[in-house]
Amino acid sequence: MITIVFVAPYFLEATLRFVDAVARLDGVRLGVVSTDPEQRLPPDLRGRIAAHWRIDDCLAPDQVVAAVVGLADRIGRPARLIGTLEELQVPLALARERLGIAGLSAEAAANFRDKARMKTVLAAHGLPCARHRLAAHADAARGFAAVVGYPLVIKPPAGAGARNTFRVEDARQLEATLAAAPPSNERPVLLEEFMTGEEHSFDAVMVDGVPRWWSVSRYSPGPLTVIENAWIQWAVLLPRSIDGPEYRAIHDAGFAALKALGMTTGLAHMEWFRRPDGSVAISEVGARPPGAQFTSLLSYAHDTDFYRLWARLAALEQFEAPERRYAVGCAYLRAQGDGRVRAVHGVPEVAREVEGLVVEARLPRAGQATTGTYEGEGFVILRHPDTAVVEQALARVITGLKVEIA
Repeated sequence: MITIVFVAPYFLEATLRFVDAVARLDGVRLGVVSTDPEQRLPPDLRGRIAAHWRIDDCLAPDQVVAAVVGLADRIGRPARLIGTLEELQVPLALARERLGIAGLSAEAAANFRDKARMKTVLAAHGLPCARHRLAAHADAARGFAAVVGYPLVIKPPAGAGARNTFRVEDARQLEATLAAAPPSNERPVLLEEFMTGEEHSFDAVMVDGVPRWWSVSRYSPGPLTVIENAWIQWAVLLPRSIDGPEYRAIHDAGFAALKALGMTTGLAHMEWFRRPDGSVAISEVGARPPGAQFTSLLSYAHDTDFYRLWARLAALEQFEAPERRYAVGCAYLRAQGDGRVRAVHGVPEVAREVEGLVVEARLPRAGQATTGTYEGEGFVILRHPDTAVVEQALARVITGLKVEIA
């Protein structure tokens, strides 16, 4: 029996699926650190957790260390200290190093978390990525724009999921952005050249530095475009076959990037572009499981429980690569504006046309507040052995379902 400590700041549904997967592992004694009280855990899951420790801030390494020490007195010294959120990876790494627990190092975690540092590391290893500059003052931002030209992308260096990310079309917009949030040494901004082409993700597993598994997903369109246009519905497609030459370049560059950034064992989520000339460029990489229902999509594509596979990898450093059996797609249902959901139109008609393909769906509920994100207020997941069938069904869902807001 080994002890694992999982840091889960809040007991959100998506986070609890990963906690539950670890709690179900044979031979594992699970402790949970959170800001939420233990009473907020679902009763069934609470009964499978050996101990819980509440702290005020799960992003504070000192508090995490104190919690792990406290739990160790009750359930034993942990062999692993894990968590799934992007923002947790550096605090967890710092805590692991202070406690002498194996796992992703603090240096490697910083390589993944700090997007400017990440691109500097990638460029130093000759790996394709966008030109960039971390600007602590307005003149540095103007100088980068003068060299690279417009459009540009401005984002926080430790962002995730396209949050607080903006496209800047010209000098006037740049000045307005800099005036609204002046960069400083304490709060620099990351500027990047705007990459065009098809946007994808690359999910991959390494064990002891050896590539063990990988997957490709295609975005339609990219998340930034979705955020900029409230009327656009986002879709993601996992083609059934990824072994052809069209994905060889990202396979090689993707694993080389993980090695350069310092990953030895773990699951990573990468976003990348295929440029109009066919070349690839890495956008961002996270040393954690993907969000936005992607772990469920991977489960459906491989006809397995990918939450459990991740749990075995994170807790036991064991991974059995599954076979890809299906093409899978997800249509994210977005309301066109801010407010509350009034109704979802077109459900009976679309349901008839995609009957037999839907494996999971969550329709927006009346009264539900809009999120303003590319994930929207609901989703429909489709599966079929033929990629073209899934593509056609995705298009029908996206065009046929309309989320009305009050």
